[in-house]
Amino acid sequence: MSSIVPLRAAIGVATTLLASSLSIAAHADDASPWQRDGHSAVRLLAGSRSGAVLLGGIAFQLQPGWKTYWRSPGDSGVPPRFDFSKSDNVEAVTVMWPAPLKFDDGAGGHSIGYRDQIVLPLRIVPKAADKPVTLRAEINYAVCEKLCIPVEASAELGFNSVASTEDANLRAALDTVPKPANIGDPNPLTIRDVKRDGPKNVVVDVVAPDSRNVNLFVEGPTPDWALPIPAPVQHGPPGVVRFSFELDGLPPGAKPEGAALKLTLVGPEKAYEFNTNLE
Repeated sequence: MSSIVPLRAAIGVATTLLASSLSIAAHADDASPWQRDGHSAVRLLAGSRSGAVLLGGIAFQLQPGWKTYWRSPGDSGVPPRFDFSKSDNVEAVTVMWPAPLKFDDGAGGHSIGYRDQIVLPLRIVPKAADKPVTLRAEINYAVCEKLCIPVEASAELGFNSVASTEDANLRAALDTVPKPANIGDPNPLTIRDVKRDGPKNVVVDVVAPDSRNVNLFVEGPTPDWALPIPAPVQHGPPGVVRFSFELDGLPPGAKPEGAALKLTLVGPEKAYEFNTNLE
C-alpha cells in the first residue's frame, strides 16, 4: 500500500533534511575527527574565519583518572609538543595555555597539567588573509595515571566557516587563559612582591581572597630551566600568602641574577601571569 504526501509537505521535509545535513556538515568542518588512543583523544577546532588573526584550538579528552601536562610539567612529566610546519598559508601559530592544576605525582612531588577535557586556544596568523588556510598539526603528548604513556597524533583542519559552531567553546577556553598582570596590581588576587632570600631562595608574597585554593608556578627564561614548584610558607607575614622556591634546576652556566621569570598565579576563579627579573 502506498501513501501520497502533499507536495508542500514533501518540500518541507526535504528542506528540513537538507538544513539538518548542512548543519551536520558545517559542524564537521569546524572540527577534525578525534584521533584516539587507549586513554585519550585529540582533535583540532576552527573558529570563525574573520579578521587578520584566526582563533583555533587543540581539544583533548582524557579518561577518568588520567591527566596530561602543562607547558611546564612540574617535578615529573612531559610537556606537549606541537609542529604546525606542514600547514598551508600559515605564518605563525601561538599556543595559549589555560590555567593548570597541580597533582600529586605519586613520588613525593607534584606535576602540573590537566584532566578530563581541555581546549588549548590557538592564535593563527595566515600568510595571506584572503586565501584558504589549512592547519596541520603533529601532536606529541603524554597521558598518565600511575605510569605515563607517550601519544603521537596527526590532525588536519581547514578554516572555512564564516560563523563556526566552535566559537563558543573557543571563547570559553580563551577565558581560562591567565591574564597578563603586573606585580603590585590592585586586584583581589595578585602578587605583591618578589625578592631574593639569600643566595638560593626566592620568596613571593601573594594577596588572595582565599589562600586555601591558590597555586603559584614559576618558569625561567628558557624551557631548559627546571625550577621547582613554589611551596606555601607556613608562617608568612600577616595579610599575605607567602610562597618560596629554591633556584635549582638552572641549565649549566646560567646565573639567576637578572633572569626573566614568568610567574603564573592560579586562584579558584581567576588566574594571572606576571613577568619579573630577579635582582
